[in-house]
Amino acid sequence: MRPNWELTNCCNHEQVVFLITVSVCTVVILALWRTILLRPFKLVTVFLHEASHAIACKLTCGHVEGIQVHADEGGTTQTRGGVYWLILPAGYLGSSFWGMLLILASTNLLTARIAAGCFIAALLVVLFIAKNWTLRGLCIGFILFLGIIWVLQETTKVRILRCNEQLVFSL
Repeated sequence: MRPNWELTNCCNHEQVVFLITVSVCTVVILALWRTILLRPFKLVTVFLHEASHAIACKLTCGHVEGIQVHADEGGTTQTRGGVYWLILPAGYLGSSFWGMLLILASTNLLTARIAAGCFIAALLVVLFIAKNWTLRGLCIGFILFLGIIWVLQETTKVRILRCNEQLVFSL
């Protein structure tokens, strides 16, 4: 059987828009990777990575002594006890899991609202227990960022929070 490289009837309009959007986002992210604009997003990713270590520690009956996220985009989670061969890979697996969860939540407007609301609630909790102004500033910035996106979502035809589920599941 020979492959069909013509790609006729490959993609409908929405799928083409989705592919172009992902491509543009990829190029923009690569262009801005070493700039300060993406640092807050990287720090949230580091936090989710470290929090996943902590969750795995707790699930395996260990004790979390502390979590640190550093401004240089590194982090550490101090644990005692638990099952280390489950705790160690949990950082990367957890980051992937949280990303997948947010992408799946974005396929429906209600679940996108719930996910955004939960993320804002988590940011508010961290805001009040934060011990330094860098973390507080990061939380305030993300709360404002999500608030602006949410207002655009509700008051305009722009659907930033929601991604079309047909696009995600058909690719």
